[in-house]
Amino acid sequence: MKKNIRLIIAYDGTGYFGWQRQINRPTIQGTIEEKIGIMVGKPVSLIGAGRTDAGVHALYQVANFRVSSTITPPIFLKALNSLLPDNIIIKGAEYVPLDFHARYDAKSKVYEYRIYTDKLQSPFLRHYAWHISRSVDLRAMEECLEIIKGAHDFSCFSSAGDRKIDPVRNMIQAKLNTQKGNLLIFNFEANGFLRHMVRNIMGTIVKVGLGEISTASFGEILEPKNRHHPGAKAPPGGLYLKDVRY
Repeated sequence: MKKNIRLIIAYDGTGYFGWQRQINRPTIQGTIEEKIGIMVGKPVSLIGAGRTDAGVHALYQVANFRVSSTITPPIFLKALNSLLPDNIIIKGAEYVPLDFHARYDAKSKVYEYRIYTDKLQSPFLRHYAWHISRSVDLRAMEECLEIIKGAHDFSCFSSAGDRKIDPVRNMIQAKLNTQKGNLLIFNFEANGFLRHMVRNIMGTIVKVGLGEISTASFGEILEPKNRHHPGAKAPPGGLYLKDVRY
């Protein structure tokens, strides 16, 4: 009898070519599928809540797979963690209804972006936060966060590959969540994200923080007449999938 198992996953995306499986390239999905296949003796398709890009991390990724096996979720949890590399951890495993779909059933997703502001780069944060050596105007950056709240056409912050997808997203939350010394942590929650959307937003907000463009200019980017990406994409290492809400 086929069963549906949901996994909660955390991973360090450094060195991986993103979530989605690729031929002859290490990916998070491909790595986990390979280990599950070893356990059940056949190929398995893992469905992820979101497709993180190369170098992007996850604190709380959700995925599910359907399998005919007597192996229980607690055994999957223990065995997968013993088989997976140290930079991928299964935090939870449980049975869910057969019709559960990690991606389509998600109501919203939360992403976190980290910026490290100091004159010198930290050797411990270089893959995990965007290093900016100049001072930034936090008030101006927070004004930008207020501008993007609510339902907008986010075409201007999407990649070319997403242009055929409905670009309207509801930004439920956008805020500077934490400031710990030189580490700034931004939170974004929306009912969905376009490809590279958070990185493009953050890249442009940093330009405002550095005084390269004004908050007024940032607001104009979202206007219907402006559908061109402003050309500022934040590095992937500062981005984390923080939560998936159902």
